[in-house]
Amino acid sequence: MQKEHQIIMSVYQAKEDLQKADDLIRDYIPFIKSEASKCISRFCSEQDDEFSIAMIAFHEAILGYEHDRGAFLPYAAMLIRNRIIDFQRKETRHQGNVSLNEEIKDSDQTLLDQIADKRNYIQESTNLEATKQEIEELSAVMADFGVTFSDVADNSPKQERTLEACAVAINYAIENKHLLDTLLKTKKLPLAQLVKGSGIERKTLERHRKYILVMLLIQTNGYEIIRGHLRHALKTKGGTSV
Repeated sequence: MQKEHQIIMSVYQAKEDLQKADDLIRDYIPFIKSEASKCISRFCSEQDDEFSIAMIAFHEAILGYEHDRGAFLPYAAMLIRNRIIDFQRKETRHQGNVSLNEEIKDSDQTLLDQIADKRNYIQESTNLEATKQEIEELSAVMADFGVTFSDVADNSPKQERTLEACAVAINYAIENKHLLDTLLKTKKLPLAQLVKGSGIERKTLERHRKYILVMLLIQTNGYEIIRGHLRHALKTKGGTSV
């Protein structure tokens, strides 16, 4: 029970922190391989398409997990199984060996339904690698500003009201590009201008300075994948999108 509680805590942290999500996926690669191997009835290597699909499904499980779904690992295993089955059926369909109206095992969908599914699983694997590259690039930029992902995690707003207040300041800076230019030039958050322009109290911005700084850095260099993850996380928490 205690171990499951720790897993759930890690999952909820990974929902909001890309580095922790990446670490969690790495920690559970043996589990991911094991579940993928069960689906294909042989050892699944990292070179197999099914392994990439299983990793993507595990990340999907992180983003989609809620307490009412039960234990996390069985939920992740179910998603891995379903996604690999979908992929295998899709591959078989391309070979012309199965009816489009045949129902997929453990699913109410038919292959005809799957045609409407816009997911390209191999492309998603590429996207996962692109996400890692963005994180590495952002980490290097953050280092120039003396900030780490751990700092951001520790400095992130914990209350809904504070999160929304920070989002107001962040959105103000995004709408006033000269503030982003000032940030990049001075490597300091333009607090006085943010306070005056956004109307948010200085002490609130100072308390979450590192969090706000990184949120603004993400807006400066085309980190589209990371911004997408942030929008999902903020939506999940009920906060204002940035």
